[in-house]
Amino acid sequence: MIDQARRDAIAAKVVGRSRELDLVLAAVSAGRDILLEGPPGTGKSTLLRAITANWGVPFVLVEGNAELTAARLVGHHNPARVLKEDYSADNFVAGPLLEAMQGGGFLYIEEFNRAPEDTVNVLLAAMAERQIAVPRVGLITAKDTFRVVASMNPYDSVGTARISDSVYDRWCRLAVGYQDAAEEEAIVATRTGCTDARLVADAVAITRATRGHKELRRGSSVRGAIDLTAIASELTGLAAGADAEEAHRNRVLDAGLLALSARISLDEASDRTPEDVIRDIWERHFF
Repeated sequence: MIDQARRDAIAAKVVGRSRELDLVLAAVSAGRDILLEGPPGTGKSTLLRAITANWGVPFVLVEGNAELTAARLVGHHNPARVLKEDYSADNFVAGPLLEAMQGGGFLYIEEFNRAPEDTVNVLLAAMAERQIAVPRVGLITAKDTFRVVASMNPYDSVGTARISDSVYDRWCRLAVGYQDAAEEEAIVATRTGCTDARLVADAVAITRATRGHKELRRGSSVRGAIDLTAIASELTGLAAGADAEEAHRNRVLDAGLLALSARISLDEASDRTPEDVIRDIWERHFF
């Protein structure tokens, strides 16, 4: 059973995400591993860090990519010591999987669908058995609080591999979408310390508009609004003497071009630039 007091203490570290927190807590408390599917910047790692901090267990973050080999995930023998001492358990350097297993922590794999197939197979074996045999080291058994949590962006197909049904069968899956405008405004205000409510609201509105623009394949997460707000705040003192309303709009535009242009992806059929689309969104918002 989930302890309500501990649940509330974790929730205090997370903006919104009440339902997602309850579901993730229920899954990991029941000893299950979980796959979080959703776009980046939706608070997945923040939620998990809040849980592990409350539980007092390690949070081991791994980036899923082609370089995440099985050997890198499990660990390796120190080459210099092997030459001097031969192979032994003492000269083995644990990788993130063993670090999480031995520490009873959460192994969090971002962009799980970018990891090589043989790496996924090693991971699934550890999930199924809660132990792994390491050559010349022995059998490593995970502590009871060891969990594997992975995330993936279902909307990004570049450099990703198809996840098979047999892999999906090992996980509990939770779809995580963007938070609502009020929650995103609270996140931006908290992360930037900005007390200008209008600036925060404008930044969030423009950022959210990128997600539904007809010429964009991918819009920006709330991280774009955070950077837009932070940059626009710094530009405030550089427009002395200008009309206040015009100065505000121009700061938002300049900061938006800087903060959002790399975070959006144009549709293949569009012949415009990211800057064109951001200006279009800015004009629609203000005028």
